[in-house]
Amino acid sequence: MARHPQSPSGPAGYVAGVDLGGTKVRAALADLAGHIVAEDVLATDPRGGVAVAAQIDTLLRRLAVRGGVDWSDVRMTAVGLPGAPDPATGTVDLSPNVSDLGALDVRTELTRRLGHPVVLDNDVNMAAAGERWLGSGRTHRHFVFVAVGTGIGMGIVLDGELVRGARGAAGEISYLPLGTDPFDPANQVRGALEEAVAGSALSGRYQAATGEQVSVPVVFDRAAAGDQTARAAIDEEARLIALAVVAITAVLDPEAVVLGGGIGARVELVEPVRRWVAALSADLPLIKTSQLGDRAGLLGAIAVARQQAGAQLDSAARPVAAQLGRNTSYQSAEGR
Repeated sequence: MARHPQSPSGPAGYVAGVDLGGTKVRAALADLAGHIVAEDVLATDPRGGVAVAAQIDTLLRRLAVRGGVDWSDVRMTAVGLPGAPDPATGTVDLSPNVSDLGALDVRTELTRRLGHPVVLDNDVNMAAAGERWLGSGRTHRHFVFVAVGTGIGMGIVLDGELVRGARGAAGEISYLPLGTDPFDPANQVRGALEEAVAGSALSGRYQAATGEQVSVPVVFDRAAAGDQTARAAIDEEARLIALAVVAITAVLDPEAVVLGGGIGARVELVEPVRRWVAALSADLPLIKTSQLGDRAGLLGAIAVARQQAGAQLDSAARPVAAQLGRNTSYQSAEGR
């Protein structure tokens, strides 16, 4: 197989990043300098579990062929998933959008298939890592990334580092008791806030007012065209997001809140969110939209994979460096 040219400034090798969602799986291969050599997106296998692991394996190996990369040169894969990966078991909790991840040791299954180490993290954490590397978080050491789309979640960066919490579930703001009745068991599967702000809720508000069922992009298109009902539905979305932003700010005190996801990244949303937050609090964090859009999670996975691969290389190099140091000391003593 033809080999992709290596960067002269660093060691040979590649990493893979995967952004797994309920409807799409995005994947890319990059060299250790972060240059992407191949990228693709597919519909997520609806069977979930082992079928999704097989899909990721097949997709990454196809990307290696496309990019002219010898598979043995791929050192690390990082995967962002909806939910909270358990570092002890490799399973993924709180993942209603991809089936059977809670019963599968995803990390072990992917490591077995891919033949190299695999690191898992929450998909919104990965997006936060992407924004920290190349996007709206580059200039902030303390920020949160709030993704609003088919659901809602948050990645937390404090003092330049991702915060995952004791069980890997830090930032699962879908379960904040806001927007809908948190005591209603029907709102406890996806979470009270998610039931109020997810895409289905936004389109549902428009349908309740007009009797017409349309998609979220159509609601935004109609709002831009002057439809007052669509504008009211979006303003209510902004009000609910603002409630979450104020709660987050009170606890974490971020410099900035970066809005992303299919809904959050809409530029039409940021001003009404700012207006509602200002009405609730005089201490206003900087509120901005994602610069990376729907590629934030994928680029974050590449960033995490590069970081982990670098740590692996450093760890492997330490015994050699120590031995070289001992040899140098011995030779210096001999020379005195």
